[in-house]
Amino acid sequence: MAIRFGNAPCSWGTIEGWGQGIGYSQMLDELKASGYHGTELGDWGYMPTEPARLRQELSSRGLSMLGAYEGVYLLEPGEHAAGEARVLRTARLLQSVADLNQGWSPLVVLADEHSRDPVRFQHAGRIRPEQSLSAQQWKVFAAGANRIARAVHDETGLRTVFHHHCAGYVETPWEIEALLEHTDERVLGLVFDTGHYLYGTGLNEPERVLEGLERFKDRLWYVHYKDCQPQIASRARREGWSYKEAIGQGVFCELGQGQIDFGAVTRKLQELGYAGWITVEQDVLPGMGQPKESAQRNREYLRRVTGL
Repeated sequence: MAIRFGNAPCSWGTIEGWGQGIGYSQMLDELKASGYHGTELGDWGYMPTEPARLRQELSSRGLSMLGAYEGVYLLEPGEHAAGEARVLRTARLLQSVADLNQGWSPLVVLADEHSRDPVRFQHAGRIRPEQSLSAQQWKVFAAGANRIARAVHDETGLRTVFHHHCAGYVETPWEIEALLEHTDERVLGLVFDTGHYLYGTGLNEPERVLEGLERFKDRLWYVHYKDCQPQIASRARREGWSYKEAIGQGVFCELGQGQIDFGAVTRKLQELGYAGWITVEQDVLPGMGQPKESAQRNREYLRRVTGL
């Protein structure tokens, strides 16, 4: 399939346990009206969790369900079983609407539970090597990720992608590399998030995004488009903002208002043979900005720079 663009509830202020923004029905209507044809699920319970109702909400708007984010505290082995149960619940729901997707199998987007570790939360965007996991911690962490991805595959046939995420334990390029080295390439791939990747490098050097795509191309199964505003990123690092403070100040801005050249990124993905959905994410806290207008501007920008 050709590259297509979706969007996600986090662009409307429903963001990973930090509160709910605009209700799902309005969000889906505005997403569709803004020129997107796919959505992610959002936090469990934001959209309907009864398969028939979710199917009706999607099919009535001609939307595909692209995937769902689930955070699990993978560093603690005692939380792996409960995490697996939550993820499988989500995977079953995704599987129930997979046939609406015109050839795309929805993905479980697995991450560690970000912002739980106070050091990682406070130092997002400027992580140093000594703040990374130890060799033993990597074994525990990867065992949890492998366990969950295998369970998803065995029960539902769906694939799992790991989301490198600022304020989590897999943020920097070297941490992404370590995670991939420790996990099973048969069941766990990578969702490459452009904004998290650039902010996670600790540098305002947008060429790093293209380098990252090349570096991790063999495990690249899904893509998130997110921009990073350089002045805000620099101030966050200089003044020691936490991850949530940086989000609240708009570090992940509208596409084209930050550092990343998404025309060049799209051409790189095409060069690498990527053919699938790309989900636009402009992380905002509840009540921030004008989500529909931002979504429209993001889509118009992508048409200009990609022709898609």
